[in-house]
Amino acid sequence: MDERVLRSLIKWPNVPHCFGWLALDRRGQWRMRDEFAQQNKLTGSVIRHVALNEFIARNYARDTTGRYFFQNGPQRVFITLDATPWIVRLHPTANNMHFTTQCQMPFHPQGALSDELGNIYITGLTQQTIYTDFEQADKISFTQTAELSVALLHDHDLALFSELATIQEQACSFGGSWIWHEKALPLDPISANELCERFGFIKTPNA
Repeated sequence: MDERVLRSLIKWPNVPHCFGWLALDRRGQWRMRDEFAQQNKLTGSVIRHVALNEFIARNYARDTTGRYFFQNGPQRVFITLDATPWIVRLHPTANNMHFTTQCQMPFHPQGALSDELGNIYITGLTQQTIYTDFEQADKISFTQTAELSVALLHDHDLALFSELATIQEQACSFGGSWIWHEKALPLDPISANELCERFGFIKTPNA
């Protein structure tokens, strides 16, 4: 979290929150959704400005109810999630592979899930910024901790992931295992509508 953002929160603690105007799509892109996009259920415009994308990523956080948001100075802009709070890319290197999130943070896998639509989700640890509301204007608490979460694997990396996996077909999905850094990790089936409850996040935050 940027220091100037934290200072602005102390200076202007009662700025109204914003809902519906910012989204995270299935490819890890931040999208601006104006009133027309919201009213017509459109995806909105991809934010291309590099500095703005980096600013959002640095100030991406969640509250204790599972709502993710971008702390834009004193204003909290809650984010509509198309899939999960994290989207990961799989990067091969000379010696090994690694995952990074849309915020360019490492994601350390512990397993994977597959749903009835063929999506692959990686479960694991990543650094998260968590806001706790103490209901006191002069007390603002953001903590950083490595927490278990879930990330949708970018669809461009499905073929690469399949090279790591041993698949067993199951009803409406598939399971098995996959090899990560010479270790076998589970690949379990899940229904897409179970993700939010299991991992404690809210896709469409409300006031």
